[in-house]
Amino acid sequence: MNFQALYKFFNYSKEQRKALILLLVLIFCAQAAVFFMDFNTDGIDSEEKQQWLSLQVEIDSLKNAKEKAEYKRYPFNPNFITDYKGYTLGMSVKEIDRLHAYRKQNKYVNSAEEFQKLTKVSDSLLSTMVTFFKFPDWVKNRKSKATYVNYKENNRNKKAIVKRDINYATAEQLIEVYGVGGAFSKRILNYRSKIGAFVSMEQITEVWGLSDDAVQGIKEHFKVGEQTAVNKLAINNASIKDISKFPYFNYKLSRSIVIYRSMNGDFKKIEDLLEIKGFPVDKAKIIALYLDFN
Repeated sequence: MNFQALYKFFNYSKEQRKALILLLVLIFCAQAAVFFMDFNTDGIDSEEKQQWLSLQVEIDSLKNAKEKAEYKRYPFNPNFITDYKGYTLGMSVKEIDRLHAYRKQNKYVNSAEEFQKLTKVSDSLLSTMVTFFKFPDWVKNRKSKATYVNYKENNRNKKAIVKRDINYATAEQLIEVYGVGGAFSKRILNYRSKIGAFVSMEQITEVWGLSDDAVQGIKEHFKVGEQTAVNKLAINNASIKDISKFPYFNYKLSRSIVIYRSMNGDFKKIEDLLEIKGFPVDKAKIIALYLDFN
């Protein structure tokens, strides 16, 4: 071994030796500080941590309460159950479809029994839903058929009712009929304005929401006057736009009417219109009274 070379390697100057000793002292001090000093800060911020922990406990309790809280369900009219609403209530697709098909006919269920009979929901499902059913006030307050019949029998000998012209009836006069309140009287007048004039008392049934008792009462107190003037639609000359304004025809049907007319010539009678797809056959007799075939 070459000790001379090794000696030269460790042969430091006086300044270098001082620096080396200072470095060793600093290392020793640092090691002693780590060994003897306590760097734990729990005592310093323990109060702050306690505050955070108490807040965290409160947050956790609120979160658990929210997760456990049941969905609050509000009263609703079962006639207007949507697909999503029916799904959340537990109804099957077939049960929802039965209700929607019935509603497309402009018909309504007026009791929980009618709802179950139509949709065929189970008794257990109905029991969870029926407490939230809310039907219009007139459904709750309407008279039974037996009561209505007795009323007629008790008043059979009274003076005959003088019927008014339905096309000149006021809201005040309509309200006098049992089952027709302020809202329904306005609805009847709005519908009369929409169609121009009633040509048949059967059109009263087309006013949405009227009970059977209300319809019967209106028919007993009102009639279509003989002098009723109707602005008739010139079906052989009217444009698609003009025809579509007629309450019983939508744009699609109006377009079909004009196309059929252009291909087959003028319409002579209401039966000619029955050949058109989508024509409301069940209202043909009433529609005919609004049309001019000249």
